[in-house]
Amino acid sequence: MVGTPIGNLGDLSPRGAEALRGADLIVAEDTRLAARLLAHLDARRPTLSFNEHNATGRLPELLSRLAAGETLALTTDAGMPGVSDPGALLVAAARTSGASVEVVPGPSAVTAAVALAGVESGGFLFGGFLPARPAATRQTRLQELVNASGGLGLPLVLFEAPHRVVDLLRRIEAAAPEAQVAASREITKRHEETLVGTAAELGAQLTELRGEFTLVLSGLRAPSGHGADVGSLLSVARRLGLSDRDAVEILRAAGVPRRDAYRMVQVRQ
Repeated sequence: MVGTPIGNLGDLSPRGAEALRGADLIVAEDTRLAARLLAHLDARRPTLSFNEHNATGRLPELLSRLAAGETLALTTDAGMPGVSDPGALLVAAARTSGASVEVVPGPSAVTAAVALAGVESGGFLFGGFLPARPAATRQTRLQELVNASGGLGLPLVLFEAPHRVVDLLRRIEAAAPEAQVAASREITKRHEETLVGTAAELGAQLTELRGEFTLVLSGLRAPSGHGADVGSLLSVARRLGLSDRDAVEILRAAGVPRRDAYRMVQVRQ
C-alpha cells in the first residue's frame, strides 16, 4: 500500500518511489493518474485499474498474481489507499489469502485539513464522503455523524466533490447551524485555500468550485435526544427549502420517533 501525493508530486516519499519502481504491477484507482506519477519518476511499470466499478471482478486475478510471488503496489488517486476508496477490499483479501501486506505511509488530506483548521482537539471523527443520493439518506447520515461528533466532543472531517459542496453546506446549516467549518481545497497545490466560518457564511463565499474539498466541523453540540430544539431544526429546514421528507429525517436522526417527527412537520406547515 503506497501513499501517493494529494496534489504536489514532490511529496512522494523516497520509499514510495522505490516501492513503485520495484513493483511487478501497479494497482491503481485510476491508471491515468498512476501513469502521471510514474512519468514523474521516469519509471515504466504495468498498471491495472481497481475501483468501485471493477474491484470484485479484479480480485481473482490479483490474488493469483500474489500467489505466484509477484509484488503489487496498491495506490489511490490521492493520499492513502484504503481510505474512502475500494483498496481495503484488496488488502483484506490479500491478507486472508496469506500474502504479506505492507504500508508505505504518505500524505493524507484528512490530517492535512485538520492541521489547517487550527482546531485544538485530542482526535477527530472521520466521515468520508456522504452518500450522494437519495437526499433523505444523505441528510440522515450527516445528522448521525454530527450527533456522534457532538457527543464525543470531537471535530468531524468530511470529504466532498466540488459540484456537491454547496449542497453539503446547506445540509450542514440545517443539521448544525452553530458549527464552525474549515473548508480546504487544492491542498499542497498552487491555489491551496482554506475558508473558515459557519456553513451559511462559506456557502455565500464559495463561487469558484475547483478541486475536492475536505471540511472540518468543530464546535458541534452533543445531541439532546427527544428534547432537542425541534423548533430550530424545523425552522432551518423550512428556510433552506428542504422537503417534508428531509425535515422528518432530520428530526429522526436527532432522536425524535418517526410518528412524532411526521406530526411535528405537519403542525409546522
